[in-house]
Amino acid sequence: HVGPGTPCGEYLRRFWQPVAHSDELKDLPVRIRIMGEDLVVFRDGIGRVGLLELHCSHRGTSLEFGRVEKQGIRCCYHGWLFDVTGKILETPGEPPDSTFKDRLCHGAYPLHEYKGLVFAYMGPPDKKPPFPMYDAFDVPGLRLGVGTKNIKHCNWLQVMDNVVDPVHEVFLHARISNIQFADTVGRPITALSDVGAFDVVETPIGLMCFQTRRVDEDIWTHNVEFICPNIGHIPLTADFPPNYGEGKKELCHLPRLFRWRVPEDDTNTLEFTFTRVSEGQRDEYTENPEFATRAQLAGTARPYEERQRFPADYDAQIGQRAIAIHDLEHLATTDRGVIQLRKMLRQGIQAVQRGEDPMGIFREEGQVIPTYGNETMIRIPPAATPEEDAKLVQETGLSLAEGYLSTPPALSGNRSGV
Repeated sequence: HVGPGTPCGEYLRRFWQPVAHSDELKDLPVRIRIMGEDLVVFRDGIGRVGLLELHCSHRGTSLEFGRVEKQGIRCCYHGWLFDVTGKILETPGEPPDSTFKDRLCHGAYPLHEYKGLVFAYMGPPDKKPPFPMYDAFDVPGLRLGVGTKNIKHCNWLQVMDNVVDPVHEVFLHARISNIQFADTVGRPITALSDVGAFDVVETPIGLMCFQTRRVDEDIWTHNVEFICPNIGHIPLTADFPPNYGEGKKELCHLPRLFRWRVPEDDTNTLEFTFTRVSEGQRDEYTENPEFATRAQLAGTARPYEERQRFPADYDAQIGQRAIAIHDLEHLATTDRGVIQLRKMLRQGIQAVQRGEDPMGIFREEGQVIPTYGNETMIRIPPAATPEEDAKLVQETGLSLAEGYLSTPPALSGNRSGV
């Protein structure tokens, strides 16, 4: 549960969370719901952004109907004017000598605008950390874009569980991964050995959850990263094996998507995304409307029958109920990423309850925070027997993970873009 005062809600509020796209904020205020709170976000006449409690402090009228002015937002009902900090600037119906506005303050949250997204800090003021600067935000030769804001009608945690569940990619995403079911490759996938090795490794900010596969003379590692508390750093491979151009060589590609899963409330989740492409490359994710459908990100935009025949993440996640019932699950061997993620979140909640900073909070202003997500193709010929090669594939994946921890991919010279 994510509302104010809930253990998980207080944990999530210790982090900066995206709440809106910059280009949403024009001459009208925007009503939003974040972590069970109804709020209004706006840009005033001099360019400042504000996030205020939705209902006017005077008589409770919604500020979504307010008028954006140079200094703030004015309530439509009786003209009270609020600036972006919640300070009441004017109370027109009061006598000229009234001190009413000086004795009240409207609820407001601090904001930080960065590269097309508006972030809010909704926790205790004395616990506010600096805005986190991940190395993935500024990589030479790559540019960030802002992806479409999606909504999923289910609890945020089952959307996050998906990040650390590599097996689902082979089955649910068979349509785009080219590791297909029996009707397209002639035989069903029936065992874990059919789809490579899976491992989960803890990082200083979360988890690496990666799958490692044999591709002819090469070994390919697909590493999806979970960053506390609700970020997925996601390679977006539309082809398997990855189409890295003519010939195969050792390559390290950074993930395409840096995505927050922000709860609207207990049963609805917003997805805010930075996309990443090489300079001069078209950003299919933001510029090609058909790409989201092909990448199985379209939610209810597809016809229901198509969703039944080719279900996507959205369908699988909302199909777990609005809030998944963990007591009815039977977690299996390949769910160890899910188990570790939930354990990590519980530890973060407990840290907040003790008055400590949870994992993922950094206090040094301007500190660059390393990330670890990537895809790597490395030339390693097969071993003599299938059994020996399966062991080689797994050992290679673990070895690469150790290398990622010592030399984060975004900082590595052995990087080839996305």
